Amino acid sequence: MKMIDLRSDTVTLPTEEMRDSIRNAELGDDVFGDDPTINKLQEFSAELMGKEAGLLVSSGTMGNLVCVLTHCRRGEEVILGDKSHMFLNECGSMSAVGGVHPHTIANGSDGKMRIEDIESAIRGINDHWPRTRLICLENTHNRCYGAPLDSDYIASVCELAHSRGLKVHLDGARVFNAVVALGVEVMDLVRHVDSLSFCLSKGLSAPVGSVVCGARGFVAEARRNRKLLGGGMRQAGIIAAPGIVALSKMISRLAEDHKNARRLAEGIAQIPGLSIELDKVWTNIVYFDIKTDKMTADELVTKLTEKGVMTLATGTTRFRMVTHYGIGADDIDRTLAALTLVMGGKE
Repeated sequence: MKMIDLRSDTVTLPTEEMRDSIRNAELGDDVFGDDPTINKLQEFSAELMGKEAGLLVSSGTMGNLVCVLTHCRRGEEVILGDKSHMFLNECGSMSAVGGVHPHTIANGSDGKMRIEDIESAIRGINDHWPRTRLICLENTHNRCYGAPLDSDYIASVCELAHSRGLKVHLDGARVFNAVVALGVEVMDLVRHVDSLSFCLSKGLSAPVGSVVCGARGFVAEARRNRKLLGGGMRQAGIIAAPGIVALSKMISRLAEDHKNARRLAEGIAQIPGLSIELDKVWTNIVYFDIKTDKMTADELVTKLTEKGVMTLATGTTRFRMVTHYGIGADDIDRTLAALTLVMGGKE
């Protein structure tokens, strides 16, 4: 029986074209800047984002940390959401490695921080306070139902930041899901941010890697910080090659994942004992809750796994399912049937 893995869109497997690209990639030593496939990916990414330069890194966490280290010195401060991946799920790296202070403010259910809250969080000049240097956004916002941040909101944050001499970094791990959901060009969505990172290995299905984009001077310094973190790679064109395929071939198909997520969410809404907010299913991420004391979250996860469906508990009553390449409509139907049985209904 095929296991239906809805734990994350990080579990995607590369396409056959990606596997062929790995096999046939032209290689060199990237520490010397000599890997032509990496150079091609970096140039392609920068052009796509409307930025001057790009930098391949091993992961989104590395990409975000590299950018924080490049924007901030030790003892300086970053404003970011209290539900952001950079705050919750990156090992406290900005403080542990960079000595940079995170200043969190509330994310709404749509992933946005209120502009007035951001403005209030910006420090004045005082010997007692860290200096505010950077504002970080996340698009789409994982913990906030996969919500996409729209162009107007991002522009308004950037306008505030730049008027106060600050920079803006976008954790764009799933930025192409936002692009597809909003029906905009990625260049327009990220036009005003000073740096961004995006992931090749989630919904785009490449096996590994993220790319940082920004101004040429910024990326040159980011490259140095990548080296500081042990991220200087050699013949890593084998990583870059499937990334090129991902950017060329896999963006438009994300709409299928969004359609499957909606199908899944509407099915969950019909299952007694489960609760879901259908107006908060925007992209490929589906959150729902169990409303019974007859079963714990961990027990539900175990029972679903026994029926061939893998998911994550993200709280005592909350679950996350993520649609992605390799999950089709039939898999959604099987998942709904398994959930129905586990919740005591009939298939």
